[in-house]
Amino acid sequence: MISSYLYLTAAIICEVIGTMLLPYSKNFTKLYPSVSLVLLYLLAFVFLSFAVKEIPLTIVYATWCGAGIFLVSVLSYFLFAQSIPWQGILGLILIVLGVTLVNGFRSDPF
Repeated sequence: MISSYLYLTAAIICEVIGTMLLPYSKNFTKLYPSVSLVLLYLLAFVFLSFAVKEIPLTIVYATWCGAGIFLVSVLSYFLFAQSIPWQGILGLILIVLGVTLVNGFRSDPF
């Protein structure tokens, strides 16, 4: 089970890095960032396929999406100086709480 969560973590990291490369790809006109982000997204889906072998799809997808949204928002704030209004911060907190609830109170045991 731990290895499945490592695969899920790797999928999240690949997805976040790939998403952070989107501005650098300049609408897919820059070769290296474009190829890198496509490969990272493909790798993220490969890791997701390994994660769903032992973790229910609902848990995998909720965690992947929630963690991805949170990390991209925070990284965009620091790397691209994008502002996050208080409503956005509240939303990010709710996403973290939601992912925590989904993972903490699932019906199937380890």
